[in-house]
Amino acid sequence: MKKQSLKMAIGLILSGAVIPAMADVSLYDYTEATSAYEDAYLSANANLSKNRGDAQTGYDLKLKGDYEKVISTPKQDKTFKFNADGYVNRASTVGAKSTDVYTAGANTTIDTYFSEGSKGAFWFGKASVGASSESNDLDTALGLGVGYGRVVNVTPMAKSIRLVDALIKSGSIRRKPSKAVYNQIAQIIAKDSEYASKYGRKDYQKSWIGDIESALKSAGILSSSNLSAAGVLGIRQVLVDERISTRKLGWKVRAGLNYVGSNFSGIKNKPGLELGAEYHRPISNRTQFSNEAVLSTVFDNTASDAYKLKNQMTLTHEVDARIDWENSWTLGYDKVSGGNDITTNTLSSTFLYELSNSLDYSVSAKLTDTNGTANDGLDKSINMGIRYRLK
Repeated sequence: MKKQSLKMAIGLILSGAVIPAMADVSLYDYTEATSAYEDAYLSANANLSKNRGDAQTGYDLKLKGDYEKVISTPKQDKTFKFNADGYVNRASTVGAKSTDVYTAGANTTIDTYFSEGSKGAFWFGKASVGASSESNDLDTALGLGVGYGRVVNVTPMAKSIRLVDALIKSGSIRRKPSKAVYNQIAQIIAKDSEYASKYGRKDYQKSWIGDIESALKSAGILSSSNLSAAGVLGIRQVLVDERISTRKLGWKVRAGLNYVGSNFSGIKNKPGLELGAEYHRPISNRTQFSNEAVLSTVFDNTASDAYKLKNQMTLTHEVDARIDWENSWTLGYDKVSGGNDITTNTLSSTFLYELSNSLDYSVSAKLTDTNGTANDGLDKSINMGIRYRLK
């Protein structure tokens, strides 16, 4: 009897050695250095009112477009951004006229690392252009400088974690895989565009999901010989039907010289200096914190001590698969030579409900406090609107 008990104990120990304990995986475990992502949104909200005593109907319409594409390789990080804003309004008072303001801007930055695969030093080049309906001049600048650090797109790992959770819930796999398998799945997910280019946008998902199934099969965790129909549908729901906001990890600092071709203040053909820093950290698999700051100045004799500072802090939390909660605080400080310094603080909190994988319904509250202008004070607003995801 004792011998039989001893054999059973040894068998349990050996089986435990064959199946290693699976530690919890997080976004910090993502090891892929090559990735790409694209975010593109169009949003709109409108208000129309005519209260008792109003001379005419008042209205305001806000339109906003944002685009960002980042391509990361062991050698380079390339960032392309575009934004456009439009605002049309008319007060309900007597004789009030319709007013409109439009702004647009685009910029690109290329960070090239001195050592391939490094998270250390790099040199960068950047170019930007901006336009505003309130200015006859364009805002154009070129920059060149050095920096340190690296920011990694860890969204594929966020999708990999969610995908595994969905497969466990449906009973398609027996247990969670190792961190290496999580990474293998995340790397397949990250090659979405590569699969689409190879197999065609209409048919690539079969091969894409098939390779994920192969990774799960090699790990020996499938509940049956092949992935069940429920498992395939679960993968498709996570990767195709649902949208996960971009997750980033890491930090960068940079310093460089600018050449300002022109700006909205009327300054032309002047050198300048720009300092920048960014920090991104997923607090959990559902919560993302980011902070980006830029300090810039132009070397001009008429405004020797003038500079501009902009700091934007964001916190995004995924309440569930269909609801995101986005919060931001933007601080703008404009040091004016020989005039009043202007400080602007904007706090906003937005709930986004996913109507489809491309369309969100938004409810947003915003506070804007301005000091240093002829129109100082606190503005409050609550807006409802829609946001359409292009990419």
